[in-house]
Amino acid sequence: MSSTAPEPGAFPSPYSVATPEGCEGWEEMYPYYALFDERRRETDENRFWFWNSMHFPMPMPAFDVICIDSPYQAVGAWQNRVFAVPPAMGIDYRAVNGYIYISANPVTDPEQIAERAGFFQRRAGHYYENWDGLYAKWRTKMEALIAELGELRVPDLPKYEPDEVAFADDRNTAFYELLDAYGRCLRLLDLMWQHHFEFLLLGYGAYATFAQFCKDNLPDIPDQHIAQMVAGIDVLLFKPDAELRRMARLAIETEVDGAFVEGRTPPQIDAELERSEAGRRWLAELEKVKDPWFNMATGDGLYHYYRSWLDDPSIPYAALIGHIGALRAGERIDRPTAEIERERERLAEAYSALLDEDARKPWADLLALSRTVFPYVEEHKFFCDYWFLTRWWNKVREFGALLAQHEFLADGEDVFQLSRHEVASALDELVLSWATGGVPLGPRHWPPIVQRRKQLLERLAQWRPPPALGVTPDAITDPMTVMLWGVTTERVREWARQQDGGSELNGAAASPGVVEGPARVVRSMTEIADVRDGEILVCGSTSPAWAPIFSKIRATVTDVGGVMSHAAIVCREYGLPAVVGTGRATTRIHTGQMIRVDGSAGVVTLLADD
Repeated sequence: MSSTAPEPGAFPSPYSVATPEGCEGWEEMYPYYALFDERRRETDENRFWFWNSMHFPMPMPAFDVICIDSPYQAVGAWQNRVFAVPPAMGIDYRAVNGYIYISANPVTDPEQIAERAGFFQRRAGHYYENWDGLYAKWRTKMEALIAELGELRVPDLPKYEPDEVAFADDRNTAFYELLDAYGRCLRLLDLMWQHHFEFLLLGYGAYATFAQFCKDNLPDIPDQHIAQMVAGIDVLLFKPDAELRRMARLAIETEVDGAFVEGRTPPQIDAELERSEAGRRWLAELEKVKDPWFNMATGDGLYHYYRSWLDDPSIPYAALIGHIGALRAGERIDRPTAEIERERERLAEAYSALLDEDARKPWADLLALSRTVFPYVEEHKFFCDYWFLTRWWNKVREFGALLAQHEFLADGEDVFQLSRHEVASALDELVLSWATGGVPLGPRHWPPIVQRRKQLLERLAQWRPPPALGVTPDAITDPMTVMLWGVTTERVREWARQQDGGSELNGAAASPGVVEGPARVVRSMTEIADVRDGEILVCGSTSPAWAPIFSKIRATVTDVGGVMSHAAIVCREYGLPAVVGTGRATTRIHTGQMIRVDGSAGVVTLLADD
């Protein structure tokens, strides 16, 4: 076979990436279509692929792959088949040593772009014209979906079925109910992802249209100023942190703040609070806050180990400790919303005055539309990625517990080391052997597989993926790739030029300001509790669930992300400098290292080691 390797350049061929020592066979955890296969080398090797560290910063366990397949099925259906976004179809993904790389499928034929534009204008226009009503219906759908998930029952397999099965016409046997419940569990996830992307693309589309109008009519306007003109709008996702700040004030007012000491665990804090009447009243008030605001997740929700604050309260308790410490020191803990709003309006008035008379009204209309749809860009995550997904993972744990009860797994948590199809197969054998009284093979078949995959994931986690693979593209046209991941044509070329070494990293200027301080590199959600006051957060990307720590840090630097990424949005709302999309911050910077973050220029300077 003749070589189709790309010409020498910045990014390696995906077919040249070596498997880390001891990780042979990692491919078994992923579906056949998720791999770089020789049978499509000619196309895959000559495409541009970038590591989606925003959503998948760690190697993906086998079951968790469902949170790659289902969302990319859903976004492709909406983007390509419903709204027919003119320049882009859907997103392809591939697994490399357990890490997920993605590539957008562009539309390049002018006639097809024009055809798609007709669909998009008519269908997106309907949503924009009826946004508030349609969004209200969307929230009702999501709340009903969460309720249905909560009511889904994972049945036991009894020694004998109850009398009702024999004597009632409408009772099913446990074999059917168990398999039906598992199938319904998977379909509920698919339905959630369908809801997730219904409005999201339109949120990005409205902002992208406004941004392009600004650049066409105001050639010197910075991207940062465009983003600032839609900042300062209150969204649901900031409510959990607002409640934590209120609880911090209440702790000081009721003189129970002494329980909140750096380094203490949530159970230790609760135990001390339980010793006093005031402490018990504070805990009772916290219980009221938990529904619904503790349905946040410890990460982006796409891995099974991203638990809710209800399951793992380490993030909210770390935030309470930080808020209380800041209040004692006389520092401000509220988001600077008023200042952000004033700057938003100042910029809008200033740029409006620079426009020609004919451009002023359409510019104002586009700005108003962007501000209307903007809250959804963040709010959908609370309902979908956090509230639903954390409860969905727990529902899957119930199936894992049943398999462990029958010794198909050593521990219920091991269910996530099997693919969703393998779990279906294990359940099939479980109900078969239960029904027939036969001897199952599962207890000897699955545990060795689980153990091997745990070892693979542990070893793969030590490997650092390159930011991109394949051929540097002539242009990036997919709106999601640009808006969410910040992977623009210019950014990719910047990644291509960057070499190891040097004292500067360049990225997108996401939130203005210049600060210096020690870095805190966070590669997984388990390290969030380690963040200390005055540090600069350096990570692959941030999750809105991390918002409580933003009152502790001085700035943020990410490997991937655009001006509408969650890191950029949250930093603007908290008035913190941010540089996103550097491509390699987590590999070039280490914890304790002094760095300077210039969020106005998009430059990170490495000053000195600790």
